[in-house]
Amino acid sequence: MSDLDTLKLKKIAVDCRIDMLKALANAQSGHSAGPLGIIEFFVAMYFKILHHDPKNPLLPDRDRFILSAGHYCPAMYVAMAHSGYFPVQEFIKTLRQFETRFQGHPHNLALPGIETTSGPLGQGISQAVGMALAAKIDKKNHRVYCLTTDGESQEGQVWEALMWAGGKNLDNLTAYIDRNFIQIDGNTEDVLPLEPLADKYRAFNWHVIEVDGHNFQQITEATDEAKAVHRPTMIILHTIPGKDVKEIENDYTWHGRPPTHDELKKFLPELEKIKKSL
Repeated sequence: MSDLDTLKLKKIAVDCRIDMLKALANAQSGHSAGPLGIIEFFVAMYFKILHHDPKNPLLPDRDRFILSAGHYCPAMYVAMAHSGYFPVQEFIKTLRQFETRFQGHPHNLALPGIETTSGPLGQGISQAVGMALAAKIDKKNHRVYCLTTDGESQEGQVWEALMWAGGKNLDNLTAYIDRNFIQIDGNTEDVLPLEPLADKYRAFNWHVIEVDGHNFQQITEATDEAKAVHRPTMIILHTIPGKDVKEIENDYTWHGRPPTHDELKKFLPELEKIKKSL
């Protein structure tokens, strides 16, 4: 990836953070920390990695992307809006409003480009495994991608799906885990320890790559590496929850709350400053 490509993606990421915070403040509902921390991933997916077409969301040979942690959808919505799926202003003004297309958890019949309805944690990886298996059976060449989170990995269904995918060598499946170490009740390692996480994936016959989840180069290179491996790949994204908003960074109490309008006025100048520095 060239320096110019990286700079372009960084600018898009800042714009996405700004617009997402505006939407959350307008809704006075939704999650802030995790979505702020995963923006680079979604920008990389929709602007660099996925084979997709915002003008033709049902493109037959499109890659399939599954969001397991549905409450991360503000980050997905804003990246999709900036890539051309729907108007940015509609997202900002109607997130979580009555009869909106932009529900608090994504609904695949409400918006173009949403592959599955999500909300109950832990189910996305199972859905992705099913789609990858179906693609193998149908001899299709598209890939299946799934974003899961460390908190939901405390659920048993996740590991059943991982065991199946590893046992069946589903090499058309690439999963990512947002390893930000927070969940609604605190630090993941205090609530229910997950480490040694990478070793657990390897024991289930997954290829494992660990990257800086805010580094576009590392995210795209890891995704390319996954395509050359003859088994499923788990990419561990080490991220900072609340990224680029100092008051929110690494604070689990921001897991499930939006900024107030007064807080938004404090946070936006931080992001505008970052944007001007690029």
